[in-house]
Amino acid sequence: MNDDGLTDAVQEAGAVELLLIRHGESEGNVAATEARLAGAEVIEVPARDADVNLSDLGEEQAKALGTALARIPEADRPDAVVSSPYARARQTAEIAVRTAGWPVKVLSDERLRDRELGILDRLTRLGVESRYPDEAERRLWLGKLYYRPPGGESWADVALRLRSVLDELNTLNSGKRVMLVCHDAVIMLVRYVLEGMSEEEVLDLAATTSILNASITRYLRPSGAGPWTLDSFNVADHLTEQGVSVTEHAGDASVHPR
Repeated sequence: MNDDGLTDAVQEAGAVELLLIRHGESEGNVAATEARLAGAEVIEVPARDADVNLSDLGEEQAKALGTALARIPEADRPDAVVSSPYARARQTAEIAVRTAGWPVKVLSDERLRDRELGILDRLTRLGVESRYPDEAERRLWLGKLYYRPPGGESWADVALRLRSVLDELNTLNSGKRVMLVCHDAVIMLVRYVLEGMSEEEVLDLAATTSILNASITRYLRPSGAGPWTLDSFNVADHLTEQGVSVTEHAGDASVHPR
């Protein structure tokens, strides 16, 4: 245990409330949308996935998030803020905390990182179908939860690492609050784990709902033990209230097994 991850953070925090924040719009989100609209096979991202920064709009969204978080009464503020180590999430967390004026250190935990895509990294759906037709067929056959690209992760793999994160929250009941800053797939899969969803339920949710950039999802557990209750999901009103654009950068909606 050390001060670079969730374990120590939660030992000082506990879990009666859990806030899940998706990072602000990233340069990768913008590049992926441009590639899809252009019918390109490759997404021209400026860096490896872990190093992709927020876009200018993403920074505005993170500041607006921080302004909204500053309204939380001091007694109800998160005692720990833990981020995916990926640049876009870390930047969102640091900008939001600084804007909110919270005296809390942003910690990192690699278990909160985005899903790894292996050989399909940087490819659009068209690129996958063109360059790896067998993988495209296998993905359709297996569905999003269980398909694992070579060198990458399935959603089930991501859920497995998240279970250890959530287990730490579930076994500590010091009566405090935690905020996790992460990615759209991670938020979907936290719901999958905490709510005991079936494969069909989580894929139905993924097919119909996009996790908005800089959105807030909130779980409560007043007793500090037992099951969590979803209080709000995918809320981005704090952006529109401040005149900041809400962005929707979703993944492939073809998620169910064929």
